[in-house]
Amino acid sequence: MKILTGNEEKEAIGYFHIARDIAKQATCLRDKCGSVIVKDGEVIGKGFNSPPAGMEEQRRCNADKNKYHEKVKDKTCCVHAEQSAIYDALAKNSDKITGSIIFFTRVDENGEIIPSGEPYCTICSKASLHVGISEFVLWKEEGIKAYTTAEYNKISYEYKG
Repeated sequence: MKILTGNEEKEAIGYFHIARDIAKQATCLRDKCGSVIVKDGEVIGKGFNSPPAGMEEQRRCNADKNKYHEKVKDKTCCVHAEQSAIYDALAKNSDKITGSIIFFTRVDENGEIIPSGEPYCTICSKASLHVGISEFVLWKEEGIKAYTTAEYNKISYEYKG
């Protein structure tokens, strides 16, 4: 993991502002999240969290997670912003996804960026690693941190919450 500084930090802030604006479109009733995937200065994928395909009948935002069977591992309510950005990049720019960088953010009720916590989502860490994304970037209290996707995946599995 490295903390971005100088021009790298400035550039990352610009991508986080794009992810913030995308997060404002999220239809999840619990959290508003956004992601962008960037390769060589070009945004190649965008996504926000929402029910699958935006289908209202698939909404699980208010479901009681404790009622799911123990084999249901993903108890989140929506398709994650990172997943959505990956699907978008694969659909529109599949030839560019290898070696790209993913930026993820969450926004508050006023649409302002909320600093990220520790990596914990193994669904998104595995997906990013699988498609060849090279870095996963979070804006944390202590600065903007870039993780290799392998490191991010490892940390996600070690999360103790």
